[in-house]
Amino acid sequence: MKIAQDPVSLETPIGEEEDSHLGDFIPDEDALAPAEAAAYSLLKDQIEEVLGSLNEREQKVLKLRFGLEDGRARTLEEVGKEFDVTRERIRQIEAKALRKLRHPSRSKKLRDYLD
Repeated sequence: MKIAQDPVSLETPIGEEEDSHLGDFIPDEDALAPAEAAAYSLLKDQIEEVLGSLNEREQKVLKLRFGLEDGRARTLEEVGKEFDVTRERIRQIEAKALRKLRHPSRSKKLRDYLD
């Protein structure tokens, strides 16, 4: 068995007209499929629209708690420090905001994404 083989460039032309390259046929495992990317984009838009129905403080609390802006979810304590209130007050604001979002007029916009 041959262990080492000659390296092949990903820029190696493929096909009769050589208008494609070997690298064009290697799938990107980290990239979202186009349908998934479109669904994700639509979900983000819907979440922004639904959150827009809350007051500014409720929006900010939910975005921080669930990491909707930067992907880093914060604890009640961390959010409380940012607003200069107790974690219990943040819990109350969060609970009220989530109750509002559960109302059918708001939640129906996100139901299709819950598969």
